[in-house]
Amino acid sequence: MNYSPFKQSVQKHFDDLAADRKSWIEKNRYYYQSQADYLRFIVPTGKKILELGCGTGDLLSDLIPSRGVGIDISPNMTSIAQHNYPHLEFITADVEDSGAWGLAEIFDYIVIADTIGLLEDIQNTFSGLHAFCDSNTRIVISYYNFLWEPVLSLGEAIGLKMPQPQQNWLSIFDISNLLHLADFQVVKKEHRLLIPKDIPLVSALFNQYLAALPFIRKLCLSCYLVARPNRQTKRQKEYSASIIIPCRNERGNIEPAVKRLPAFGRHQEVIFVDGRSSDGTPDAIQDVMAKYPDKDIKHFVQDNIGKGDAVRKGFAEAGGDVLMILDADLTVSPEDLPKFYQAIATGKGEFINGCRLVYPMEKQAMRFLNILGNKFFGLAFSWLLNQRLKDTLCGTKVLLKSDYEKIAANREYFGNFDPFGDFDLIFGAARLNLMITEVPVRYRDRTYGSTNIRRFRHGWMLLKMTAFAFKKFKAI
Repeated sequence: MNYSPFKQSVQKHFDDLAADRKSWIEKNRYYYQSQADYLRFIVPTGKKILELGCGTGDLLSDLIPSRGVGIDISPNMTSIAQHNYPHLEFITADVEDSGAWGLAEIFDYIVIADTIGLLEDIQNTFSGLHAFCDSNTRIVISYYNFLWEPVLSLGEAIGLKMPQPQQNWLSIFDISNLLHLADFQVVKKEHRLLIPKDIPLVSALFNQYLAALPFIRKLCLSCYLVARPNRQTKRQKEYSASIIIPCRNERGNIEPAVKRLPAFGRHQEVIFVDGRSSDGTPDAIQDVMAKYPDKDIKHFVQDNIGKGDAVRKGFAEAGGDVLMILDADLTVSPEDLPKFYQAIATGKGEFINGCRLVYPMEKQAMRFLNILGNKFFGLAFSWLLNQRLKDTLCGTKVLLKSDYEKIAANREYFGNFDPFGDFDLIFGAARLNLMITEVPVRYRDRTYGSTNIRRFRHGWMLLKMTAFAFKKFKAI
């Protein structure tokens, strides 16, 4: 199979671990037994079950299906599973590529236990499951609470826990959001297991009683979700789209931005707004306009300074139904824009915000202090705006032009306060009570140029922005 480098590393990792999988399960028998017991509570026996990331097949067997199919990328894992449980079917394939499974049937339950942390594109994986669902199918997902990451890392370091490749940064909200984007509706959520080791009397007290209490339950190790196909999803509308690309000294990224942009929508226009670049960026824009005459490409120079001014200039010149921002550094891939378009075209949100804090980043994409800052401001603004925002500073934002015009008309309430452009839109959307939906994206390294972000100066500006938001949204 032509797997990506990451998937190749995952396959090798679990191939190497396959022979020791049983001993790791025995070493953590209390955890695995607790998980199996709860999943048996959710999934009745005698059902048709599909498990993604089945490993050596132990959990699938424990669920006692009438027909059980397990998918795993590791041939060593599926070989052991088939040997141990010949009455079940195990397929070696990429769990993200449902077309490679060779299945054409409906299942009662699709179980994804501790697997989504290793998926490259969770949203597309969920979307592919509809082919195996009817209205009665239930998707059952388990994952670990990311608050436990330091404890789990320590467990791996001292040999108490099976080593894992780098995981996605998923909260239970992130998983719910990804299911929503993939046309599934969450039916229930649960948190379980405060103590994953068997300590006589203590583990039973904590896990059966204290773990169920409000607030304390959010500290549990394991998170569970049950979802069903959403058959009420709105039919996708066909919109025209304006892709605004603010740019300053991004000459090497201009043509890739145009070449890599996928087709979507009724019509696309690409609007470059240059911030008086000194590296030949305007010439590069003119070159792509001449080189790609079949594409609707426009070029403007912003009136003042700052990304916010460039965005407002681009939006003012845009003729599309949908307005999209794509940062010229291409740290968010142009290839991700169809996900944003689909989210707004199917009514899953009215203000679509990119989120870089779900999937692992390439090594230099965001420095550690920036990550901490983004997490802090995400929590702060979620509280201030009363809508969940995990990543306020992702540059990719999408909304209908008609909604932007309402934001612009109401801008007087906030004033011209935002040099970034992100908060002018976020605050405006929140004031209009637009539904904010986040689309997780992978954050890439720059391949040309250097960042215009200044951590401490811009961090201070963001603290002032937080105080400003408190005054405008809470202290009223």
